[in-house]
Amino acid sequence: MKSFSVKKILKEKDALLEGHFVLSSGLHSNRYVQCAKVLQYPKIAEQFSKVLVKKIATHCDVVISPAIGGIIIGYEVARQLRVHAIFCERENGAMNLRRGFEIKKNERCLIVEDVITTGGSTKEVIDVVKSYGGKVIGVASIIDRSTRVIAKFIWRPVSLLKLKIEIYNPKDCPLCKKKIPLVKPGSRTNVRLGCSHRSEK
Repeated sequence: MKSFSVKKILKEKDALLEGHFVLSSGLHSNRYVQCAKVLQYPKIAEQFSKVLVKKIATHCDVVISPAIGGIIIGYEVARQLRVHAIFCERENGAMNLRRGFEIKKNERCLIVEDVITTGGSTKEVIDVVKSYGGKVIGVASIIDRSTRVIAKFIWRPVSLLKLKIEIYNPKDCPLCKKKIPLVKPGSRTNVRLGCSHRSEK
């Protein structure tokens, strides 16, 4: 699957939006990616995971993803690799393993995400793996939209599509200056906001 076809699928399923968005970090962006719109279709999730597995080309014992966005693609990748899938979730603001999940010492862990933005959640999952004595052997995602170098803590990051998406501090956002309506993508509907709004982290 070529990268342009992945982008085409994202657009067809309204998963790649253009406009003026506020991210969960509070920063503003000219594009927003909602992979859940694509991953609701099992056939597409399976197709994406097959390509990711070919790109990964390494052995692992377990696939681990950050909740909630990485759970579906993580599960599909694990299914292709014939290993088990677990996920981290936030508890009191910090990523943790819950629900009886565990990582054995020296277990080879592959981190799978839907979208890598700043690499922050990826780093948190890496820290969780290390805290259990596991070994991170790679990181994979459907989309890599990171704007800074994250390779220093990620071994061979792999993605289906690299997207350049501008990210702005609300104080210096050119989209705010142009008075383009600000949208906070929500679970039910996109909420329009004033440009002075800052979302919760």
